[in-house]
Amino acid sequence: MKMLVVSPSWIGDTVMSHSMYRLLANKYCSNIKIDVITSMWCKDLFNYMPEVNRTLFIPYRHGVLELEKCFRLGKILKNEKYQQAIILPNSFKSALIPFFADIPIRTGWRGEMRYGVINDLRILKSASLPLMVQRYAALAYDSNVIKHFCDLPYPLPWPHLNINKKEIEDVLYKFNLDNHKKLLIGLCPGSEFGLAKNWPHYHYATLAIQLIYCGYYVVILGSSKDRLISTFIEYSILENLKQYYNNLIGITSLSEAIAIIAACKGIVSNDSGLMHIACALKCPVVGLYGPSNPNFTPPLFHQSIVMCCIQGCYTIRKDNILYDGYHSSLINITPDQVLKALKKLLN
Repeated sequence: MKMLVVSPSWIGDTVMSHSMYRLLANKYCSNIKIDVITSMWCKDLFNYMPEVNRTLFIPYRHGVLELEKCFRLGKILKNEKYQQAIILPNSFKSALIPFFADIPIRTGWRGEMRYGVINDLRILKSASLPLMVQRYAALAYDSNVIKHFCDLPYPLPWPHLNINKKEIEDVLYKFNLDNHKKLLIGLCPGSEFGLAKNWPHYHYATLAIQLIYCGYYVVILGSSKDRLISTFIEYSILENLKQYYNNLIGITSLSEAIAIIAACKGIVSNDSGLMHIACALKCPVVGLYGPSNPNFTPPLFHQSIVMCCIQGCYTIRKDNILYDGYHSSLINITPDQVLKALKKLLN
């Protein structure tokens, strides 16, 4: 079986889709070759998914159609003779490349009016598949097989990133963390969608100080988009404590961040891609949720604790955004509460 998968564009969604790859490998007894079309910033994730044969790159920018580039790539991929394509994003343009490649079976959820470009079209009833990981997993099967989450294999194989020990050791050595690996705690204060979904930087700084006084070494991780948060945290931590933490926001590649997370004893993170990476690496996680729904994209690891002050409504309203851009529900989660949850996981 030769298959093409159009991957989501976001890191967390890409991690959660690994359950589907694992199911496909089991279904075909590993007699399957899976190629993936992905965004540049997600490409490193597939180095840790042995089910994936090779990665190709999305030829369009976010929010731009670029029809000609989709057409050209589709015609190139036509020569690959794929038997099926699975389109994980719900956008119209994500279905165009398999359509132009004349792949005979093109599977996906209905999404943005994709009649015709997807010929194995699934109609989603949210209550039947309440988790995003379940919706991805269901696409590994024929449409008449999975009607409800109860029809999925139990237990569902959760995402699991495979990383070798030498890579972890090399990265720890590079960032002078190798002497602290027995006491390493990771903090991930950023997220893709701005401050409204972030636990405040001053809470992270307070937690970092508390962890240092508890004897841990703190490493702070994030992308270059999180540099403002990084600066806030730098100014908030006392000068005499800076030898006990390493701020690597915007410094590591995604692969290096993955290796560091794999070495951590625990992670505290917003609902973000790094949180889902930590779960897939079997690292204990405290997940901090504000206006995002923990019932839709929860941490997929049994050693995790969700902290959330919202009940039922997960929309961002202006009256819940305070002057500094943070959401009131996240401000209300205190560092003491998070530290207590983390200690519970570590014990």
